[in-house]
This record gives sequence, structure tokens and C-alpha cells, in this order.
Amino acid sequence: MEVKNKLKSMRHAHEMDQKQFAEKLGLRQEQYNRYERQARQPTLKIALEISAKLNMTVNDLFYLE
Repeated sequence: MEVKNKLKSMRHAHEMDQKQFAEKLGLRQEQYNRYERQARQPTLKIALEISAKLNMTVNDLFYLE
């Protein structure tokens, strides 16, 4: 099983480009891009911070496939 995320769909829901969304989440655009492309997974701390900033639970944003 792999950990996947819904970052791209959340970004589209907020009608933002990657740079804007990364800034909203307090991330560098390059780092955010890796997460959105599933090239890297955020640490648990970062996943919790992202979820809090989006007012979502970690389970709503990250899932096992």
C-alpha cells in the first residue's frame, strides 16, 4: 500500500496555483510540488500542519491506496 494525498484537488478547490497554495501552507513551492506529485511524502509533523491549515483531518487529506 502507498500513502497518497488529495493536495492537488484541494489546491484546485481553492483556485490557486502551486506557488500560492504552497505559501498558504507555509511550504516552499518546490517542496509542495514534490508532495503534490507524490514524489515525496511529508513528515507526520508537516502532514499535521498542512491538515490544520486546510481545516481537515489528516485522514481526510492523506490515505492508503
